[in-house]
This record gives sequence, C-alpha cells and structure tokens, in this order.
Amino acid sequence: MSFLNPEPKTVEEPAAEIAGGARLIPRITIQAFCEHSQTAQLVESAIHDRRMSKVALTTHNGGLDGAIETYKSNPTPNLIMVETTLPPGEIPGALARLAEVCDASTRLILLGHVNDVMLYRELIRGGVSEYIVLPASAQSIVTAITELFASENAAPIGRTVGFVSAKGGAGSSTVAHNVAWAISQSLRQDALILDMDLAFGTAGLNFNQDPPHGLADALNVNQKLDQTMLDRLMSKAANHINLLTAPVTLDRTYDFEERDFEQIVELSQTAIPVVVLDIPHAWNSWIRHTLATIDEVVIVAEPDLANLRNAKNLADTIKALRPAETAPNLIINKFGLPRRPEISANEFASSIECRLLGTIPFDAALFGTAANNGQMIAEVSANNKINDIYRAVGLHVTGRQAVQSAGRGSSLKMSSLFKKRA
Repeated sequence: MSFLNPEPKTVEEPAAEIAGGARLIPRITIQAFCEHSQTAQLVESAIHDRRMSKVALTTHNGGLDGAIETYKSNPTPNLIMVETTLPPGEIPGALARLAEVCDASTRLILLGHVNDVMLYRELIRGGVSEYIVLPASAQSIVTAITELFASENAAPIGRTVGFVSAKGGAGSSTVAHNVAWAISQSLRQDALILDMDLAFGTAGLNFNQDPPHGLADALNVNQKLDQTMLDRLMSKAANHINLLTAPVTLDRTYDFEERDFEQIVELSQTAIPVVVLDIPHAWNSWIRHTLATIDEVVIVAEPDLANLRNAKNLADTIKALRPAETAPNLIINKFGLPRRPEISANEFASSIECRLLGTIPFDAALFGTAANNGQMIAEVSANNKINDIYRAVGLHVTGRQAVQSAGRGSSLKMSSLFKKRA
C-alpha cells in the first residue's frame, strides 16, 4: 500500500547565478583617423584586449578631413573611428560630407573633446553610433565596439575557464575535472569539459566514459559545425556534466592552426554556462591563442623549482597576451610529497605574481582510487576537505566569490549611413 503514501519527489534547487563570459567582437575591419598621436596610441592599445582578437584595425592621420579624402576613392570598412577637434557647431556639417562618401552599412564612432549632452544627443540623432569624450580608456573604446556589434537581445554566453600545467604531470586535468564537477554539483550549473589533449587526454577515463564521438569529430567538420551537431557529439557524464572527449589514438598527428578550436569554443559558450578547457602541457599557436582569449586561466603547478620556472614563464606570457585582464590564477597541487623539499605555496605565488586559489595536498591513496575507478574525489570521499578547495576554486572562476587562499595551504540622412544599434 506504499502507493497510497508515495515518497516525496526530490526537487533540485535552482541553479546559482554565475558571471557570463566576455563576448568576442566578430571579424570586422576598423579604420581610425586621429588628429593627435596620443589618440592614435590609445586606439592602437585597444587591439590588445582579448575581445578584439578577430578585429583588423588600422590607424591614420587626419581626423574628419582625412577620412573624407580617403573614402572618396576607397571602400569603407565596417567601422570608422574619427577624432575631431572641431567646434560643436561645425561637426554636423563635416559628418554630412563624410556620409556622402561612405557605404550605407558603415558605422561611426566619433572621438571628441567636448563633453556636452546636447551635442551627444544631436550626434546620435544624426546617425553617429557612439560619441566618446577624450581622454578615455582603451577599455571604454572596446566596450563601445562590443555593444555596437553584439547581436540585438543576445543572450549571455558561457564562461570559459582554462586549466594548464606548469610542468607535465602536475595534474591540471585532474584539477580541471574535479572543479567542473564542483561547479555542476554545488552551483547546479551545466558544465562542458573540452579535453584538448587529443593524443593522451584523460577526461574519458576520469569520468569512466568511452563515447563514440568527441572533440576530434567536431574539429573534422569545423566550418560545418552547428549547435545541433555539437549536441550530438557531446556525451553526458553525470547530472550537469558534459564531455567532448579526446580520441586518445596515435594513428595520426594532431597539428592545428591558431584558430581551429575557436568555433567549437564559441558554439559551446552559446549552449553551456561553464566551458572548462583541459589544455595540454605544450606550446604552439593554438594553445597561445586559446589562453589569450578565454575568460579565466588557472595554472596548476607542483611546489618545486622546475614548476616555478615554467609557471613564471607562463604567467608572464599570459599577462602580456592579456594586458587588460587580471593575472592568471594559481593552484599548488601535490603539496606535501614525502621527503621532497618544497617551495611554500605563498612564496611560489608571490614569485610568479599570481593569485593563489588553493593548495591541494598529496594523497596517493585517494587520488589513485579515484583515477582507477573513473570517479571524482567527491564520489570517493564526499567529506574530504579537498572538495572544499575545488568548490572554492569553482566559485572564483565562475565569478561567484573571491578566493582567500582556499584550502590549506549624401541627400540621404546620416542615420542610413552610420547605423546605430538599437
């Protein structure tokens, strides 16, 4: 008679809010016409923002007059940026002359030196896409471009988090998989793990999965890849956990161009809130490009000298690739290995100038059991304090919480020529 008193159904709590990923600007051409060298330097510095990684940007001298002369005999790009020092009363007339030589699809961002609300309103009514008062920051320029070219009513995109080892065997894959598990179970957010080590990846083993398709299939179709196909290639490892596994075969070499993974990552972001990239310990053009364009980078290192040297090189290079972003994060793994002289976690983090997210102690039995069983640490030992470290790292990389050293250790109207996004 148990059907008369059915057990109450367990209802999963709603997913926690997390930060969305940064939307990259699509492949567009931008030409800037500047009257001052300082403005030209400002515009050129914007190209270093990772959101501008697909953009082709060139700067020229001459302001509005230079732009008008140039486009009398040349096609116009997707976006024109023009600095002007003209008095407010003369700007509309100069813009009308520029509109006569521009394509209807071209957009315009005006860089001016007059901070006047009435001028701003007149320019926007006239069809200027955006008016930025100088001096300004490179970030404000990039943000204006991003908002201009983002799709109308575009939904937020997923956050990308990359894990990379400072040295082979440091354990970034294990950390990446367990952090993804923590995000999926603690925050109840869908996570997708991209196992990018196609020859030797371990995501399939660690989740006890052997799917027939994976990341290599997505790469093989590349330009034909769409959301439906991507969904078919993904395998479900657990509640809220999806995988694009590596083929782990050596019958071919896996040499890729710089942007070969780009479309896969972007498509994944449109469907999954958190995309975890398990990046192999190697250095080539596509790894460099991937590290430069994702939202968060986590370096996983053991506390010895070789790891310190490599982590320092990695951190410095990533900072140079992402000057407008925060420094990469650090996790010290396998801390407390018996009889091994070790560098303290705080000293290690201080030396490479990165935020220490956590220190994971060495536990051969625990990690060995999990690896051999194809399980996560939380499945093997749910109450182990190491799980708190993974949860804290997951909270940080998803923008939920800052970690405090987690763990132990023409006659045409101008508006038709410079279209403003509604």
